[in-house]
Amino acid sequence: MRVAATLYLTDETITPVRLARELEQRGFAALYLPEHSHIPVSRETPYPGGELPPECARMLNPFVALAQAAAVTSRLGLGTNITLVGQHDPIDLAKQIATLGHLSGGRLTLGIGYGWNREEAADHGVEWRTRHALVRDRMAVMRALWAERPTAYEGEFASVRASEAHPKPVRAPRTLIGGAAGPKLFARIAEYADGWLPIGGAGLRDALPALRAAWADAGREPGDLYVALSAVEPTEGKLAHYEELGIDEVIVQLPARGAAEVLRTLDGFSDTCKRYLSLAPAARDQPATGTDL
Repeated sequence: MRVAATLYLTDETITPVRLARELEQRGFAALYLPEHSHIPVSRETPYPGGELPPECARMLNPFVALAQAAAVTSRLGLGTNITLVGQHDPIDLAKQIATLGHLSGGRLTLGIGYGWNREEAADHGVEWRTRHALVRDRMAVMRALWAERPTAYEGEFASVRASEAHPKPVRAPRTLIGGAAGPKLFARIAEYADGWLPIGGAGLRDALPALRAAWADAGREPGDLYVALSAVEPTEGKLAHYEELGIDEVIVQLPARGAAEVLRTLDGFSDTCKRYLSLAPAARDQPATGTDL
């Protein structure tokens, strides 16, 4: 089981350069970053987690931040957690993803989702009731552009002509769909994704067999299903439980704070997660390189 990290990275937190170096030095598998383009102040949509964190309106663009992270690391995985595909032009997004995948040597995992903020989505021209089909079509457009040979796609909500589009990603990024457990979500995962990216671990013992059944019913290979569990506050007991359930990756939640507080938290998580980190403890004790750029 891999252990990665996430946080609401903003203009007021630790920088992506410093964080990426520190994560790789400690043996963490990846850095995942979330996305919000903006938060309308006239918002009527309730935030699913209770009170809306102020960091949601200050998030850095994940692809720009991950590009910085890629440039100062060699092994650290890069991920989105999540990309709001419905809020992007799919041709432009395909180019961003392919470029980052190419420059990073294929280290990108694409976490995608449908969003929760109706007002934010509406400003991007997203019709809320059809957003699931919109995302499916836009993902198909991107896969057509990543194909080795010019490939066309014609969908209800998005299409593209057979085109020359370069660079190609080193490999098509693993695509994980975020969202709450349920038959509709699991059917979408089995149809056009590589796995699930839920938040927290509640209900996993019941949800995972249902996901695996939907996956099998779609004719997918059991070993190809990937489950990454996000926003985890790690304890040794939790990690052992998730490993026993067959979780492939746990993404621990770091605070949206400056370097000193983030690194204190990261040191604590490193001790808790040391059995799952990819570097030997001695390597994690080496001094950090660079400055907090």
